Amino acid sequence: MSAPTPTGHQPDDRGLQPPAFGQPSPALIARADRGYARFLATPAAAPGPVHEPEAGGHGQDHDAAGPR
Repeated sequence: MSAPTPTGHQPDDRGLQPPAFGQPSPALIARADRGYARFLATPAAAPGPVHEPEAGGHGQDHDAAGPR
């Protein structure tokens, strides 16, 4: 047996949810904005020079053809 369908006016309130449910707070927006600005200000990591081991480094001597 199903419950009868209410026929009267339904309230417009949201029950237990706060009025701004689903919308970010101004503090959250400000924090995200600061983080994004910090992300944009950080330069991208440029690839550095290739590290060549010193002579005899780890027993891997290069032959006349050079490193491969």
